[in-house]
Amino acid sequence: MDPECSQLLPALCAVLADPRQPMADDTCLEKLLDWFKTITEAGSSLLLLQGNPCLVELLCHMLKPQDLSSRVLSFSLRLTGVLAAQEDCFQYLQQGELLPKLFGEAGPLGGAAWTSPTVRGGWIQGLRSLAQHPSALHFLADCGAVDTIFSLQEDSSLFVASAAGQLLVHILGLSMPGPARGPPSLQAGDWPACAQKIVGHIEESLRATATPQITQALNVLTTTFGHCHDPWTQVLWVRLSPLVAGLLEKDPVPAAHSLVDLLLSVARSPGLSSSSCGLWETLAQTLSHLSPTQAGPLALGILKLQDCPQALRAQAFAVLLQPLACVLKATAQDPGPSGVLDGTVGDSMTADMLLPSKAACVGLLCRTLAHLELLLPLPQRPCPWPQAPLLGAAVTLLQLCGGSARPTSDAGRHLCALLLGCVRVQRAALDFLGTLSEGTGPRELVTQVFAVLLEYLRSPDSSPTVLKKAFQATFRWLLSSPKTPGCWELDPHALLFLRDLLPVLQKRLCSPCWEVRDSGLEFLTQMTRHWGGQAGFRHALLASEVPKLTEQLLRDPESYVRASAVTAMGQLSSQGLCVPPAGPEHPGGQQSLLVELLHILSTDSEGFPRRAVMQVFTQWLRDSHADVAGDTEQFVAGVLQVASQDLDWEVRAQGLELALVFLEQTLGQPRSHCPCAGTPSVAAPVGPLAQALQPLCRVRLFEFAFRALFDCDRPVAQKSCDLLLFLRAKTASSGSLQESRSSPHVASVEAALQRWQAGDQAQPLGDLEPEVVLAVLRSLDLEGLQGALAESSDHVEKSPQSLLQDMLATVGVLGENEADCY
Repeated sequence: MDPECSQLLPALCAVLADPRQPMADDTCLEKLLDWFKTITEAGSSLLLLQGNPCLVELLCHMLKPQDLSSRVLSFSLRLTGVLAAQEDCFQYLQQGELLPKLFGEAGPLGGAAWTSPTVRGGWIQGLRSLAQHPSALHFLADCGAVDTIFSLQEDSSLFVASAAGQLLVHILGLSMPGPARGPPSLQAGDWPACAQKIVGHIEESLRATATPQITQALNVLTTTFGHCHDPWTQVLWVRLSPLVAGLLEKDPVPAAHSLVDLLLSVARSPGLSSSSCGLWETLAQTLSHLSPTQAGPLALGILKLQDCPQALRAQAFAVLLQPLACVLKATAQDPGPSGVLDGTVGDSMTADMLLPSKAACVGLLCRTLAHLELLLPLPQRPCPWPQAPLLGAAVTLLQLCGGSARPTSDAGRHLCALLLGCVRVQRAALDFLGTLSEGTGPRELVTQVFAVLLEYLRSPDSSPTVLKKAFQATFRWLLSSPKTPGCWELDPHALLFLRDLLPVLQKRLCSPCWEVRDSGLEFLTQMTRHWGGQAGFRHALLASEVPKLTEQLLRDPESYVRASAVTAMGQLSSQGLCVPPAGPEHPGGQQSLLVELLHILSTDSEGFPRRAVMQVFTQWLRDSHADVAGDTEQFVAGVLQVASQDLDWEVRAQGLELALVFLEQTLGQPRSHCPCAGTPSVAAPVGPLAQALQPLCRVRLFEFAFRALFDCDRPVAQKSCDLLLFLRAKTASSGSLQESRSSPHVASVEAALQRWQAGDQAQPLGDLEPEVVLAVLRSLDLEGLQGALAESSDHVEKSPQSLLQDMLATVGVLGENEADCY
C-alpha cells in the first residue's frame, strides 16, 4: 500500500465506524473493496493487517451493539472474507475470535441488522470469499454457517436466495477431492463433513413434498454439474439420480422447469459418462411424463446434444413436433409420415394439448415454433427434416389466425375460434415461415406460402408488427425462389407474385400508421438492393406508383419514415429507378433528389433523416453516382459544410467517413483496415503531392477534419484522428516540405488549432495550401491524442489515494482543497 494511502486509512476507518457520520454511497464502498481485493491478490493479507491495525479495529468495532449502517456492516463482512481468503491471515483473525463473532450466532445473525438484505448478502459474499482453504471448511462446520445458508435459500430477497445456493455449490466443490485423489466412495460416511451435510440436505429436499424445497435442491445440483467436472460429480449423480427419477412418479411432476435444467446440465457435463449412469433412460422417462409445454425445452436441449442415442433423439423430435401434428390433425390435413409428424394423434389428444384454454394453446404453439426455429440452422438437427409438413403447419396456423381456414371437425373449428386474430401466434408463425425459406418445398406448398403472405399484407386487420414480419418473411421467400444456375433473375412465379404485391405495397405506403409506412419502405429498399438491376423487377416497379409515393414520404411528418424514405430513394436513384418529377418546380429530373436531400440535411429537425442522408451521400460517392460524379468537388464541399455545423455527432462522424472516401479516391490509395497501421509510402515529389492534395484543400476537408479532431464527442474525434493518421502515413514528406514549418501561415494555423482545442472554435482557418497542411499535420501529436481518446472517461484520476480523499471530504474530514474528485 502506498504511504499516502496508509496515512489516510485510519481516518477513513474511524469515519466508517462512526454511525453518526454520513457515509459515501455504495459505489465508493464497492471501489474501496475492489482496491483491497487488488492489494490482497498482489501480496499478503496478513502483512496488510499488521501494517494497518486500523483495519482490525474497524472489524472489531462492527461487533459492538450500536446503530450501524447496513451498508458499512455489509462492506466489513465482505472485507473480512477478502482478507481471510489467505490461510495465514485466516488464522490471525481466528486467534482473536473475530471470525466466529462476525459470521457466527454472536454476530449480525442475532442482531437487528440481520433484517436488512444488504447485510445478509454481505454475510454470504464474505463467506464466499473466505471459503478457499481447508481451515475455512472446518470453521464453516463448527460455527453452524452451513445451516444458516440452508435457511437463506428461502430468503425473501431473490438475490440473497440465489447467492446462498451458489455458496453451497462452492462449499461442496471445495470439500470434495480433486482429480488427483480419485473419485470418492458412494458411502456417505466417507465424505468430508461439509459435503455430507450439504448432500444430506439436498437428499432431504428432494424427498420433500413442498415444491420450493425441491426447486432449491434441483437448482443447487444444476449449478454443481454446470461448474464442477471432477470425478466426484459422477458419484454424486449416481447417488442422487434415483431421487431425481422419483420426482417423475408424482402427479404433477414438481419443479418441472428446474428438473429440465438439471437433466440438461448433467447431460452436458464432460465429467459424466451418460451411458453408464442411466441418464439416457431418465431423459426418456422425463419426456414421457412431462406435459407438452414442459417437455418442449427438454426436447430441444436433447436435440442440441452432440452424443445422444438415436432413439432418444427421435423421441425428443416427436415431442417437439406433436403440437403442430395436432394442428394438422384438427384441420383434417395429413400430418406426414409416421415418425416425422406423428399421424396417430387422436382428437382427444388434440383437445388435451391445444384446447383447454386460449392462453395454454397460444403459449404452447409459440414455444413450439420458437424451439423449431432455433433447431433449424443447427448442424445436428434431425435428418431427414420434415420440410413439407412443417411448411403446411405454418401456413395452416396463419390461416387459422387470419380467418381463412375452413376446418370441418369440431376440434378444428374450436381451434380456429381460439386463434382467430391472435397476434402472438401470427408473429411466431411468420418468423418460423421465414426461417423455413432456407429449405425447399413442393411447388404447391410454396404457392400457398406466397398466397398466405399476400393475404396478411392485404388484410386490414394485420397489426403493424405482424405486417413488418410479413414483409420480412416475404423478402426471405423471394430470395429463396428457384433460380436458373448462374442467373439471379426472379423466377416467373416470383414475378407474378411481385405484380400482385406492388399494389399492396402502394397501399401500405399510404397507411395512416407510421410503423406500417416505415416497414413498407424498408421492404422496398431490400428489394431494390437485390433486384434493382433486373429487367422484370424494374419493369414492374416503374409501372407502379411506388417510386412516386416513396419520394412523397421524404416529407412525412414522422422522422423515422423520412429516414427510411431517404434510404429507399437513395437506393432507387442508384439503380436509376427514380421517376423524374414533372413540373417547372423540379428542373433537372433526378438532380432534384440531390437538392432535396441536401435540403433535408440542412433543415430537418430530427437526427434520423439527416443521418440517413449522410449515409446515402457516402454510398453515392463510393459508387460514383452519376449526380455526384458530374462535379464531385462541389458535392463534397457542400456536404461537408453542412455536416460540420450539425449538432448530431453521428452526422459529423458520417461526414468524416465521406471525407475519407473522397480522400482515398483523390489519392488513389485505399486505406488499410487500421488507418494508423499502414507503412508510410515512399516520399513523393513536392509538386505531384501538392497537386494531388489541392482538391482536398478546395473542398475544405482539412478544416472539417481539424475541427472534428477537438470535437466534444469522442467518436467524432477518434474518427478524425484515424483519418489524419491515414493521410500522414500515405503522404511521406520530403525535406523541402518540412522547411515550411517556419512560415508565418503554419504558425497561425497552429495557433488557431490551439484555440480550438481550448474550446474557442469561432475563427475559421481559411484557405489552406498543401504544404501548410502537411507541416501542421506532422506537428500534431496524433498518436498521443489517439491514445488519450482510447482511454476510459475516468482515466484522468481514479487512484486509491483520490478515492480515500474524496470519501473523507464528503464528511468534512479533509478540507475542500484536499479533495480530488474523480
